[in-house]
Amino acid sequence: MNLLIWAVVAYGMTTILVYGSIFNGLRNWIHKNAQPGNGLKILTPVFSFVSDLIKCMLCTSTWVGFFLSLAYFSPNVEIIGLNKILAVFFDGMLGAGFVWAINAIIEWFEENRPSNK
Repeated sequence: MNLLIWAVVAYGMTTILVYGSIFNGLRNWIHKNAQPGNGLKILTPVFSFVSDLIKCMLCTSTWVGFFLSLAYFSPNVEIIGLNKILAVFFDGMLGAGFVWAINAIIEWFEENRPSNK
């Protein structure tokens, strides 16, 4: 049950970070500062990395998996008994896989929903 909750939390957090309107201002500010010549020159590579990250469900979900592993629950430690350091890496991969699968199912339903015509 914890694994299912973990997967849904990873999907929800990733969706909010990538598509949520509450973060539109922050995302636009990051994208603006990722452009050369804007903001602090020394931080442009960081903004560029984060800008690319928050455009991609798969990329963001990997980092969300890392975060959830450290802050909430590590499925690889609790279920498999893996070393905590290795588990953080594999939890990131697990988060990416879960989010990709859930997102693929949702996109399939969105594309194949019956039209009202």
